[in-house]
Amino acid sequence: MVVERKLVHEVSGWLRVYDDGSVDRTWTGPPEVKFMTESTPAHEHEFIDGVSVKDVTIDSKFGQKVRIYLPESTITGNNDVKKLPIIVHFHGGGFCVSQADWFMYYNIYTKLAKSAQAIVVSVYQRLAPENRLPAACDDGFSALMWLNSLAKAESNEPWLNEFGDFNRVFLIGDSSGGNIVHQVATRAGHVDLSPVRLAGAIPVHPGFARAKRSRSELEQAESPMLTLDMVDKFLALALPIGSTKDHPITCPMGAAMEELPRMPPVLLCLAENDLLMDPQIEYYEEMKKGNKDIEILNSPGMGHSFYLNKLAIDFDPNTGEATDALIQGIVKFIDKH
Repeated sequence: MVVERKLVHEVSGWLRVYDDGSVDRTWTGPPEVKFMTESTPAHEHEFIDGVSVKDVTIDSKFGQKVRIYLPESTITGNNDVKKLPIIVHFHGGGFCVSQADWFMYYNIYTKLAKSAQAIVVSVYQRLAPENRLPAACDDGFSALMWLNSLAKAESNEPWLNEFGDFNRVFLIGDSSGGNIVHQVATRAGHVDLSPVRLAGAIPVHPGFARAKRSRSELEQAESPMLTLDMVDKFLALALPIGSTKDHPITCPMGAAMEELPRMPPVLLCLAENDLLMDPQIEYYEEMKKGNKDIEILNSPGMGHSFYLNKLAIDFDPNTGEATDALIQGIVKFIDKH
């Protein structure tokens, strides 16, 4: 007898969880945007639009992988190797969906690698609810410690060892990946990373929230990239069982902020119409109060993760211009540090 599975949780378009514990992440939203959620093949033996891409296993025991973006101009006119800053990237998706090889990330991080003349290391993260938090944060920190092993010559990755500047390592993350940026930077402050130097942290529209609705959640319009339903359901599936959004991973403000170690300079990227703007501003104010080096890069008139929406970038001039300005602002921060 075949027992039919029962649907117990659903995040419209993105994810379905069944009573047997199985999870279906098949995209069921508008078909015209499906391409942004599809895997983009690596191309390590050729440069496309000035960038080469490969996937590397960094922990064979657990199968952890990263995707590495290498810009083309790594040799100077004198045939000297040009050392490039390293940007460690944590993808978004509410800790529950998306992967480092999705087109939405490929599209923006090839541009950032080329514009910043930096090597981007994008981390494949374990997803909830199969792997609840802090699993994704653990994966992010493991990737940073892998870079540390490369810098110490305990292991080798040709692109990074030949072209990477381990004295200029940055963390960047989209949405929930911004939460991981804060968590990994915090953990890094408690260990000796030398010869790696964490030069900066860039949370982009981080998924900070509180159990009580903020004014921005109540007043801002929902966007294609973020709805209140997504915030509530993704975080309920991702946080440790029994936790609320006041958990330190989703709400690093308050008591957790009082125990922060030394932190690298932070560029907090905001979007004016983001549902989560209020807790993001609260984060900024508490970091400032704690004498942390933090600055804001705001995108007027934009919503959450607008720069990942390829259709909006292509067909709405304002979104395209805001995306260019965001990339330029991030590049300026990297150049400064």
